[in-house]
Amino acid sequence: MVFNSYSKINLTLTINSKKKSGLHEIQSYYCLINLNDKIKIKKINNKKDKIYFKGPFAKYVKRSDNSIINLLSFLRKQKLISNFYSIIVNKKIPVFGGLGGGASNAVFILKSLLKRKINKNIFNKLEKLIGSDFRLFFHRQGFLDNTKSVKILKKKHKLIFVLLRPNIHCSTKEIYSRVKSYTKKDKFNSHKTNTKKKFINYILNNKNDLQSIVEKKHPVIKQLLTDISVEKGCYLSRMSGSGSVCYGLFSNESSAKTALNKMKSRYPKFWFSLAKTV
Repeated sequence: MVFNSYSKINLTLTINSKKKSGLHEIQSYYCLINLNDKIKIKKINNKKDKIYFKGPFAKYVKRSDNSIINLLSFLRKQKLISNFYSIIVNKKIPVFGGLGGGASNAVFILKSLLKRKINKNIFNKLEKLIGSDFRLFFHRQGFLDNTKSVKILKKKHKLIFVLLRPNIHCSTKEIYSRVKSYTKKDKFNSHKTNTKKKFINYILNNKNDLQSIVEKKHPVIKQLLTDISVEKGCYLSRMSGSGSVCYGLFSNESSAKTALNKMKSRYPKFWFSLAKTV
């Protein structure tokens, strides 16, 4: 079986509070995009899984402790699977980029192995194991209302992005540890996003609370975002998650491709990609 494991972009991200557990309560409008890891999985007659990573970002994946190993181990302990598997992951989603690649791999493998719906208790345990991005990958576009709830957008919007990644690895734990202030929670209102124009305006009027923290630590992020923002057809530029991948949201594919080529020429050592919503 071969399938795609899609990445996500945080269109907005606000930090609302810090819980007693040390984790943060956040809200985020997000979407899945067609930048994906390709996963090939098959049953094998072994007593141990064989997991291989290849592709441009394979070298950054921990071989002995990653979302796939943790997922398979958990599913066996819960007696939800009994077989062992050969899994090959072509890593095209940047690691340490804020695109949720590890969580995505776990979710899409879970969907391939378990055709039935899992109960709430199992779901919550998996989320705790895999991380807070886990529940995002069950919906193509949505609003993370809090760490336990995603509101589904009735109207899905077609969006196009230019993705940019400097040669920087951002530690999610470190970036969140630097959060010193909080943003008031927003109340989800589907009428604010039911047309593309209103949706874009809403996104424009919000932000990623982690961005200023990363820009202070890595000034090149701020420069990249400024450079892409002035390109023709760019609605806005922003960082996804805790970084380091940044993006420009564009009005059309032609403008996005022109901007992509300009940025590649200006920053030849950085990673770039064109992406669309799925």
